Amino acid sequence: MNLETLKIIAPERLQQQSVTAVLLALGSNYQAEKHLPRVRESLAALGKIKLSTAFKNPDFTATVELPKPNYTNQCIYLSLTSPVAFGQLQQTFKQFESDCERQRLIETQTAIKQVTMDIDILLIKLSNNKNSLSNKNMSEWIMMADRYPFKAHESAGIEELIAGSGTDC
Repeated sequence: MNLETLKIIAPERLQQQSVTAVLLALGSNYQAEKHLPRVRESLAALGKIKLSTAFKNPDFTATVELPKPNYTNQCIYLSLTSPVAFGQLQQTFKQFESDCERQRLIETQTAIKQVTMDIDILLIKLSNNKNSLSNKNMSEWIMMADRYPFKAHESAGIEELIAGSGTDC
């Protein structure tokens, strides 16, 4: 897969599209050792997953005056057992975040966010019948416009998974 040739589309335009696979970025700066395995288990219930290396990264919004906890980040390739509408998949991931006690309101009220789990969709694979005459089922990957350009740890995780050196689960 060549990322530079992929379409970049706003998630709002894809809500009803049928998705067969996703590439996700997971992040946690609070009890990551508890929440990452929990989410990986939930994701594995949806299909086959492959994991990148988990990276420890400083919060890019931290300053000397306002230090913040480091994040543990990991990319995951998820091949879904059966196609799911993109909008439904987004809601499923929001529920996984809630299951990890993600508190979005508190985050906006405090200077230092405790993020138990953040799940971002970086890429999706659509399954479309482009041309009934060709008898081919054309699949295409799409980058999420709200996530591109990728952060360094996301690019590293994507490259690792594309290269096939991620860990199967």
